[in-house]
Amino acid sequence: MSGGLGYDVAMIAFLRGIVAEALPPQIVLDVHGVGYEVTVPLSTYDALAPQIGKELSLKTHMYIRDNIQMLYGFATDAERDIFLLLIERVSGIGPTTAMSILGSVNVEQFKAAVVQGDVRSIARAKGVGKKTAERIILELKDKIGLAATWEQQERGDTSREAGDAELALVALGFKQVEARKAIAACIKENPLSHTDELIRAALRKLN
Repeated sequence: MSGGLGYDVAMIAFLRGIVAEALPPQIVLDVHGVGYEVTVPLSTYDALAPQIGKELSLKTHMYIRDNIQMLYGFATDAERDIFLLLIERVSGIGPTTAMSILGSVNVEQFKAAVVQGDVRSIARAKGVGKKTAERIILELKDKIGLAATWEQQERGDTSREAGDAELALVALGFKQVEARKAIAACIKENPLSHTDELIRAALRKLN
């Protein structure tokens, strides 16, 4: 999938394997004899409670910049989408800061903090000060517009499926207005679509 984020290399979208090593925030998964070292948010690590010898599945994103190659893992698509949103769409936010934020607040808490302008909740993350938290909220509200969708989700005016699909598309680099229009068209065609179905259908309309 491509939405302007430069996805021109082979990406690892998910991994399922046996836990070979586990020392927060890293998990090493043995996938058919190949060990993948994956960095996960601390909250995700605690929630997953990885046990050596047990099978584990992770949503993943391979971060490649210059000489840096890191594989980041998440328990859910929504976690990964927030991570991508932060590193690709908010100025000055890198993977370390994004992982720190996800390690201190879950997806729903992050959405609520942005909607409510709750600087303190985001600023609690290690390495994130008040100014950075303010910039995150400002950019997500004004430049991207996702906060309005999240607020509608809280009120029940927008379904969770539609909101999560919009987040995924915006995280991939599509404009929020275009993403919302495509999703609305998909819902009109199939009102009972799940999030994954909405994303796939919308991508066909956007590409």
